[in-house]
Amino acid sequence: MITFLSGGTGTPKLIRGMRRFLDDEEISVVVNTAEDIWTGGSHLSPDIDTVMYLFSGDLNTDTWWGIKGDTFVTHEQLIRLGVDEFIALGDRDRATNIARGELLRNGATLTEATMTLSKALGVKACVLPMTDTVVTTHIRTGGRLIHFQEYWVKHRGTLPIEEVVREPAVPPVATPEVKKALMDSDAVIIGPSNPITSILPILECKGVPEALEGARVIAISPFIGDMPVSGPAAQLMRARGMEPNTVDTFRLYEKFTDIFIQDIRDTHPFDGSLALDTLMTGPDQSTALAENILRLVRH
Repeated sequence: MITFLSGGTGTPKLIRGMRRFLDDEEISVVVNTAEDIWTGGSHLSPDIDTVMYLFSGDLNTDTWWGIKGDTFVTHEQLIRLGVDEFIALGDRDRATNIARGELLRNGATLTEATMTLSKALGVKACVLPMTDTVVTTHIRTGGRLIHFQEYWVKHRGTLPIEEVVREPAVPPVATPEVKKALMDSDAVIIGPSNPITSILPILECKGVPEALEGARVIAISPFIGDMPVSGPAAQLMRARGMEPNTVDTFRLYEKFTDIFIQDIRDTHPFDGSLALDTLMTGPDQSTALAENILRLVRH
């Protein structure tokens, strides 16, 4: 079994390639939940949904979020009625969020809710929230705290970042399911997702670092030179006092990483890293990278 640490779009693109070589039942994905948000009475868990939709065949791979061919009638009507719904949820996607909200309100844990939704969508892979505790990434800007979704979606990442704040301040505990997946895996792959808001929330969960120290860990940098492939990773790295490059990404994962992969175009090569083509512009590139990583796992 291979377990991925995932968030955003980079890691799902790699998982897409890995599915060419592994059955879905051989894949587990531990997913960032620090970007979750209640909206319109329903519960949005964007990184979980991207992974579930990928495995169910519903994912819109043009945007890497939401459901392909979805309509936005409800969102458009809410805007017409004066509701400030800054996240444009598709109608079918909204149904997933409503169902999850109902499950949570009726006492299910996020892990249980994800298992229920995965089963309903025909997902065979094991999709696991990093924790059942509510965790939120906030951005401090202009002396106030706003939800990461407001920073990234509503304001398009244009606001200056003074600090990245995770709440609650006490680290959450990884679920037993997460710890078991990490310890039982042939390899754990830290995907090329945003280090600060996608991967670190998982690594901050109690029990994850300890499980990773006993695992074979392969980490992939999301940077090519000083630029991420997509998203606000550069701004967020600087807000943490780090440079937005592969070297500082490696420092975040160094303690438990056995193999660290950087892109062949990277302008910051360093000893101990492995250079591969990590720019997944389409299915063929995802497949090639996955094949190279799987070769490392098996040998």
